[in-house]
Amino acid sequence: MKPTVTGMAIGAVLAFTALIFDFWGFLLMALFIAAGALFGRAAEGKVDFRTVRDALTGRRSSS
Repeated sequence: MKPTVTGMAIGAVLAFTALIFDFWGFLLMALFIAAGALFGRAAEGKVDFRTVRDALTGRRSSS
């Protein structure tokens, strides 16, 4: 299994435990899955956190 899929699965498992907390659990589920996918992509070497940070802070274009 690719690290992205593994990261998303881990995020989904963590999010499932957050579902106990109603609507906010749903929002946390989306956050955990996105974080799991991001960390999985980083493990594959497809995401560099420095460029993501720079793009979010407006220092550099994301393209």
